[in-house]
Amino acid sequence: MSLKALPSARQLAYLNALVESGHFGRAAKKCAVTQSTLSAGLKELEAILGVTLIERTRRSVVVTPLGRVVAARGREAIHYLEDLVELARAGKGELGGPLNLGIIPTIAPYLLPRLVAETARTFPRLKLFVREEQTAGVLARLRKGELDLALIALPFDTQGLDVAEIGEEDMVVCMPAKHPLAARKSVRETDLADVPLLMLEGGHCLRDHALAACRLSDRAFKEVFQATSLPTLVAMVAGGLGLTLLPRMAVARELAGRADLVVRPFEKQQLLREIALCWRSAAAQSDNYARLAATWKTAKIL
Repeated sequence: MSLKALPSARQLAYLNALVESGHFGRAAKKCAVTQSTLSAGLKELEAILGVTLIERTRRSVVVTPLGRVVAARGREAIHYLEDLVELARAGKGELGGPLNLGIIPTIAPYLLPRLVAETARTFPRLKLFVREEQTAGVLARLRKGELDLALIALPFDTQGLDVAEIGEEDMVVCMPAKHPLAARKSVRETDLADVPLLMLEGGHCLRDHALAACRLSDRAFKEVFQATSLPTLVAMVAGGLGLTLLPRMAVARELAGRADLVVRPFEKQQLLREIALCWRSAAAQSDNYARLAATWKTAKIL
């Protein structure tokens, strides 16, 4: 195939926008072009490929199955081109410019202040733009190229990504200061089988990590409440509704100035939550991302 017959990144971006929006007008707005420009670009793309990607009627627009496949492959091609531009700009110099970081809610409030401060000190030319979302969403955006990096907790499926460990932490049990278990220096996993537990709702990886830490299944304990955040869980514990499990990094912030609550470690901690930085394996700045991860690990931001 000659170079003249290759689709352009702009044409592929038009198709991707149409797939995501399902409407010519919204797709054109997303691409910051007129509707006629977008329509013409898509027709040119179909002519180059010699296939029909879009079925047009007066009332609707339907992207064909082949069109959706081409759009998905086009997104990958655009990511490679973006990485090529980053590589050319970065060269062998210092990591700099805008960087889109995804981070999960059970890490963000506790690590971001130290993480941002350390990054600004070590990489002054780097500008972090942070998006907070649950792990599955963060990794989906990373794989689609909407994020450059993701800071998550393992174990989680990171197939196709490079992963660098930042540190690890244990889980602790949060309880009222007057609870019978508070008299102990540590608790056993079996102690939690007969007490009401408050947990994050499904979808939060911390829920799975917490259950694994005390070797419980979803049906092996008395779950009385589900929440969307750790502060809500702590408030419910203070209200006497039960106990909860917290990552070590959350204790100082969530229990600050609270004499009514205490935490206790497990007698035998079998599993640690590993905090890791992830990026696409083909990313042009993989070496720089690895340097950033090493900087955070050396600085012991956990």
